[in-house]
Amino acid sequence: MKTATHHREPLVHIVKRTDISTKKAVLIRAIAVIVSLLFSALLVFVLKGINPIQFFTALFEGAFGTSRRIWILLQKTAVLLCISLAVTPAFKMRFWNTGAEGQVLVGGLATCACMYYLGGALPLPLLYLLMIVSSIVAGIIWAVIPAIFKAKWNTNETLFTLMMNYVATFLVSFFINTWVTSGSGTLAPMSQYGLPRILNNWLLNIIIVAVLTVAVYIYLRFSKQGYEISVVGESENTARYIGINVKKVIIRTLIVSGALCGVAGLILVGGTNHTIATDTVGGQGFTAIMVSWLGKFNPLFMVLTSFLVIFLEVGANQISNAFKMNSSISDIITAVILFFIIGCEFFINYKIMFRKAAKEDK
Repeated sequence: MKTATHHREPLVHIVKRTDISTKKAVLIRAIAVIVSLLFSALLVFVLKGINPIQFFTALFEGAFGTSRRIWILLQKTAVLLCISLAVTPAFKMRFWNTGAEGQVLVGGLATCACMYYLGGALPLPLLYLLMIVSSIVAGIIWAVIPAIFKAKWNTNETLFTLMMNYVATFLVSFFINTWVTSGSGTLAPMSQYGLPRILNNWLLNIIIVAVLTVAVYIYLRFSKQGYEISVVGESENTARYIGINVKKVIIRTLIVSGALCGVAGLILVGGTNHTIATDTVGGQGFTAIMVSWLGKFNPLFMVLTSFLVIFLEVGANQISNAFKMNSSISDIITAVILFFIIGCEFFINYKIMFRKAAKEDK
């Protein structure tokens, strides 16, 4: 006669949350930020003997120490937010666009080409118009190429858009080597042809991105096209069943993403740097993916996420400079803080349940 075997339940269960409140989710994220800052302060203290007060003072001085630093903080936030807005429609549709870096870069290249070839030959208002149109068209072309291949032949958009980044980088390198005959590899700024100033070099960029943020929020939340993006993202089969042309939606959505990347290239080159280099975007195309994801593809939430990421970046750089530390320490601090922020999403989406001790029968 076989004896019955009793299987003990696992000590820990991981259960997906279905009803977490917004207030609790915000609280978890806030705790993650605080804990990450405290951990970073402890790490710097262990490595360099810098006390936490000095750490936090330098962190905030890097972002808010002077009016110029505040403007730079807002400018960098605006650029990162603009790129994040660009990738959001595609990501919401589950089109994994990893090519924002290249799309922004070619938009900036188109802007720079207008400044280089047409600056001084055209009235400034007409030059500005051509810069705007050319940057948007360039961004669209770079985004639509992988979209067409995805829609027609179901190619892997992640690899395709990623490879397009390298093509864009070498394209910029080619034009710089063509324009700069001295061999320095650095194109001098063409400030006289930059976008018009409103108070300073940064305010116009901030205004443009603020308008785009509201526009993208309305587009995704209230328009028919935004609804179709959501449906395609949930299930392409369901979208086809209710009469949505999935191929058309894919291409149209990437046109929007490419146009926004083109605008990001415009404000980077035409509004801020007035020149271009292969590292002009500086990896923000990839950071924007994280910002969009952490912001739950909501443009309004992404404002806060972008601000937090840039605040940590400039603050960590100030810590590195103020205490004459290796430049890598700023990257370490930023990575540690972002690790905690990303990690807290686990506790927002899941909860840990421990096994209850079974009562013994008397």
